[in-house]
Amino acid sequence: MTFAIDRRRFLSATSAAFAALSASGCHAARSGVPSADPYGPLQPDPGGLLDLPEGFSYRVISRLGDAMNDGGKVPDAADGMGCFALPGGKLALVRNHELRPGRDSGGASGAAFDRDSSGAPLPGGTTTLVLNAATLEREREYRSLSGTIRNCSGGVTPWGSWLTCEEDVTRTGAKAERDHGWVFEVPASASEPVDPLPLKAMGRFNHEAAVVDPKSGAVFLTEDREDGLLYRFLPAVPGQLARGGRLQALTLAAPVKGTLKPLAWTKVRWIDLDDPESPNDDLRKRGAALGAMTFARGEGIHLGLDAKGKTELFFVATSGGAAKLGQVWRLRLDTPADRLQLFFESTDPTQFNYGDNLTVAPNGHLIVCEDQYTDDAENHLRGLTAAGLPYDFARVRLPTEPAGACFSPDGKVLFVNLYSPTTTLAITGPWAHLKA
Repeated sequence: MTFAIDRRRFLSATSAAFAALSASGCHAARSGVPSADPYGPLQPDPGGLLDLPEGFSYRVISRLGDAMNDGGKVPDAADGMGCFALPGGKLALVRNHELRPGRDSGGASGAAFDRDSSGAPLPGGTTTLVLNAATLEREREYRSLSGTIRNCSGGVTPWGSWLTCEEDVTRTGAKAERDHGWVFEVPASASEPVDPLPLKAMGRFNHEAAVVDPKSGAVFLTEDREDGLLYRFLPAVPGQLARGGRLQALTLAAPVKGTLKPLAWTKVRWIDLDDPESPNDDLRKRGAALGAMTFARGEGIHLGLDAKGKTELFFVATSGGAAKLGQVWRLRLDTPADRLQLFFESTDPTQFNYGDNLTVAPNGHLIVCEDQYTDDAENHLRGLTAAGLPYDFARVRLPTEPAGACFSPDGKVLFVNLYSPTTTLAITGPWAHLKA
């Protein structure tokens, strides 16, 4: 299947949602803080996992310790995840595991990027779940990447693979036999652990998420550091990332006095970065010295089309903003210059508190996973309307974070992980129905 055919399918799957995002929005107020309430109040979950609005429900499709088809068990720390259509009415969920050396790998075996001193594969990597698309019954579950460290988030590609990213820059030494900090590619169709090839031209840094522009093949990558950059990888051959390419960082096209104003558009440009393999873990510092813009803990990222057919992406800065509660940025890929907008900035923890992974719902609203572990915090799936108004879509009842939110290709099911203990959920409900 050619890249061009996949590109059209990929864009059509996201354009409706982004068009809706440009046209929707429900206004209300909560405790004096501007907010929205499009689905109504959350209903207590008798199962004690996830409170949802009336009409929505979930089912558990995978848990920590479940027996997998390859003889292993489901590992912990389920994080970023992508959903893919497979032939024969099947779905594949490729799921990251953000595990460090010394954690239980669930009995990982086979091909591995790196091993510990005992010869066992390092515990990070990915597992794949194959589901019946009609019934959501789990048919197979197995390791699909082994021997990596802290696979945090990533992104789907138009050609049917998952880019899984290491949020770790461990060097060769006592805990690892190889350097880490790479992106790896896992085809959704892989039925066993893939040959673990690090995509070194895409940079060695504290990776978080990735997204591919189907029009150009460019990959945009976030960095989970307080002084992280937004990167762009221009592949030498679109769709063939292992062939190498050029790594860049975003910078403002012209100096701006003070901070960027919310919802104002600012032109940006891209600067080339040398030595992307960065043995000293200094890509962000070298980029900043060249004028690159920094973001406070860049995390989730999602791309699609706006109502006018322009390609744009949203990405989260987890601790960005004056209150350090989080921001959502919007980047429009445009001619003659790309443009950046501060789409949303939280001023109160009841609005939005440390956003992480994000996706776009069929109605066009952003759905953002919270990642806050203070004593009094409750993590949510937060919605954001086109007007930038937040609302609670779901509340996690356990002391953990939601992660890996992604929709089925038909937009009917939202899959999400509860990070620890690993619990993968399928959420269904009236996505298009909003309160008057």
